[in-house]
Amino acid sequence: MPVISEKGKAMPASPIRKLVPYAEEAKRKGRTVYHLNIGQPDIPTPEVALDALRNIGMNIIEYSHSAGNESYRKKLAGYYHRLGIEIAPSQILITTGGSEAIMFGLMVCFNPGEEIIIPEPFYANYNGYATAAGVKITPITSYIKDDFRLPPIKEIEAHITPKTKGIVICNPNNPTGYLYSEEEFLQLRDIIKKYDMYLFADESYREFCYDGEKHFSALNLKDVDDNIILLDSVSKRYSECGVRIGALITRNSAVINTAIKFAQARLSPPGLGQIAGEASVDVPDSYFTNVNAEYTARRNYLVKALNGIPGVYCPNPKGAFYAVVRLPIDDGDRFAQWLLEEFEYKNRTVMVAPGSGFYSTPGLGKNEIRIAYVLKIDDLKNAITVLEEALKVYPGRILE
Repeated sequence: MPVISEKGKAMPASPIRKLVPYAEEAKRKGRTVYHLNIGQPDIPTPEVALDALRNIGMNIIEYSHSAGNESYRKKLAGYYHRLGIEIAPSQILITTGGSEAIMFGLMVCFNPGEEIIIPEPFYANYNGYATAAGVKITPITSYIKDDFRLPPIKEIEAHITPKTKGIVICNPNNPTGYLYSEEEFLQLRDIIKKYDMYLFADESYREFCYDGEKHFSALNLKDVDDNIILLDSVSKRYSECGVRIGALITRNSAVINTAIKFAQARLSPPGLGQIAGEASVDVPDSYFTNVNAEYTARRNYLVKALNGIPGVYCPNPKGAFYAVVRLPIDDGDRFAQWLLEEFEYKNRTVMVAPGSGFYSTPGLGKNEIRIAYVLKIDDLKNAITVLEEALKVYPGRILE
């Protein structure tokens, strides 16, 4: 029998999606499952995007340029200009979701066996992308007691080896909701400049900043233009996860010219998705004002409600729409599966993402879960009530 490749064996399963069969079985039993496990917004996709798809006016849905439609790249350049980020259309590569942007970046910038530093907990799929590209992740742990702020620069520098070629930062952060400050980015700039490394900045949640906080883009760092790779996506910004449109953006011409070869190999990014993405650039600021207010209200409820449950601690996220929560439990993976397989409260249960899947260091995150507050407040209230009742009877509860 033919064997499976070593890379295939090493490829990690999604810690978020691996519980789907248990959720499906719970639904077959007639239970309501509140999905707090995945960042699928319930905010409606902007009408301008839906109208663009309804009124395509095309006889043939053809290949686009491998870098993406020029009209879309020009509009995106205008979008970034309005944010104070100066970028040219030729410095933008449209990708099949932010996922492909990350993959292209890793394959262009790093050789197999080279290393990248990522503060943990981090977006779980970075593990999969790194495995596919043959790149090793060196985790630097941030802690819930510190609200997951950037670890000290001295600690980061201590983990740099001759094989270390880059740092990855997600800002605002998935899964923690932490918003990195300009000061923290200036510290990172000094490191990447000193060691001539890449800084990958995943800014897919740029619009989701709360309490008057402002987002600082890595592309606004001075004197490191060739070191910065920006990764972006329409998925969360416009509630368009399914159109699979992202972007790789950099002023480094060698990176763009190399990435286009990978883009040519996959021919072109999704045509219909580009139509939706391009139309969405015209969304008025009021759209984000309303969305921000909705997520702020959800966050405020969630944090207060969770911290009111005995033994539970939830930091106050400043961005994105996630929170990593510490629970009085023995094992988050076991707890998440138990919720779906064995527990119900008034014929309801919840699906959460185990915290361990967001760490690279073995053993960390076992008493943590990630919650995505992408449900309306009434649903969030029901979900948190279910979670509170579950903690009262969970057999692996850790007593204070």
